[in-house]
Amino acid sequence: MPELQEIKRTLSRIEKLEREVNLKQLQINSLLAITQAINENVSADGLFNMYNSFLRWEIGIRKMALFFKETGKWECMTWLGISEDLLQTDLELELSKFRTTRGVEQSEHPLIKEFDLVIPVLHKDEPIAYTFIGGFAEDDDVYNKVQFVTTITNVIAVAIENKRLFKQQLRQEVLNREVEVAAEIQRTLVPSGLPSGKNYELSSIYKPHFAVGGDYYDVVEFPDDTIVFCIADITGKGIPAALLMANFQANFHALAARRAALEDIVHELNEAVWRVTHGDRFITLFLARYEIATRTLHYVNAGHAQPLLLMDGEITLLKNGCTSLGWLPELPFLETGGVCLTGEALIFMYTDGLTDVRNDEGDDFGEDKLTAFLKENAHCNAKEMNTRLLQHIEKFRERAPFPDDITVLTCKVF
Repeated sequence: MPELQEIKRTLSRIEKLEREVNLKQLQINSLLAITQAINENVSADGLFNMYNSFLRWEIGIRKMALFFKETGKWECMTWLGISEDLLQTDLELELSKFRTTRGVEQSEHPLIKEFDLVIPVLHKDEPIAYTFIGGFAEDDDVYNKVQFVTTITNVIAVAIENKRLFKQQLRQEVLNREVEVAAEIQRTLVPSGLPSGKNYELSSIYKPHFAVGGDYYDVVEFPDDTIVFCIADITGKGIPAALLMANFQANFHALAARRAALEDIVHELNEAVWRVTHGDRFITLFLARYEIATRTLHYVNAGHAQPLLLMDGEITLLKNGCTSLGWLPELPFLETGGVCLTGEALIFMYTDGLTDVRNDEGDDFGEDKLTAFLKENAHCNAKEMNTRLLQHIEKFRERAPFPDDITVLTCKVF
């Protein structure tokens, strides 16, 4: 009965067409549901659950594993039909081999060989997700299923990646704002102006390498013609350095206001830094007191770049002191230095970012060039000295960048 056979074949084609139409409708509904969920900002876990449900129930996928990179390594975010023990195997080297959709039946990896093919998702030529699928039946429309899984995986992967990038952008904006706040705080910690009198003048250079640096200087003037001044270099940069600097400044001003002896100030500052950092960070410090009436300078150098005293045509390094502050809960030794200043004298204090400046050939500015510059410009007042020094450094470094913070405190006494 040829007519009956033809009718059966026609009915079979109609049934197949209906199945295909139904599958397409399911796929469209799934994509619409996923799109709506993305628009409603459903969590990543929620999207992974939807992905799993669609592949299991609407598409009929029997085996699946979806991998995303989390905290620097590839992790399986959702799976079907696979032992959890297999998911613990390392896939890092294997995944790098896959750049296009391809079969994986011949793989020797215990997890990968459970599947039929892998679908990588690339963003700007970098993989952001991999999905493995398998367990197809003989009558499955594999091509259409793979096409849909590829589409929905790309939609999910791009949505998750956008969430990650958005969170990263938010974190960066918060960090930028924190840095701005820290920079504002730091600017309030260093003096906006420096005292001067008929017997002395002070001038500074303050150039943080980043928005928030680790250098600090300060001057406290007392009515009895005594000035206390310091320069410090705090290890590290950024917000932690700014917070430590704020703590240090508060302690320094409190101790200076008590008119404590230099040794007591340094011991207490060391204890304060240790309480905050427990040795993880430290501070180098040069602290001095100058008594104008007696022209005496007393100082403590706590591991800082040795200031230079230019007097009577000679340069003396101010190196007496102790170790850096914050290394140990108690300083193992401390020696106070003292000098009587005769005639006109220059006390030049700096952080090592100055001598670390390099030119295009890689030569350091160094202490020898600094000493030569100071001798050549010894006749200048403090402000003019610093102005010339900045010009000299700019000419020396040519196009090379500054390697670190640069801070200078220059004190000229008459």
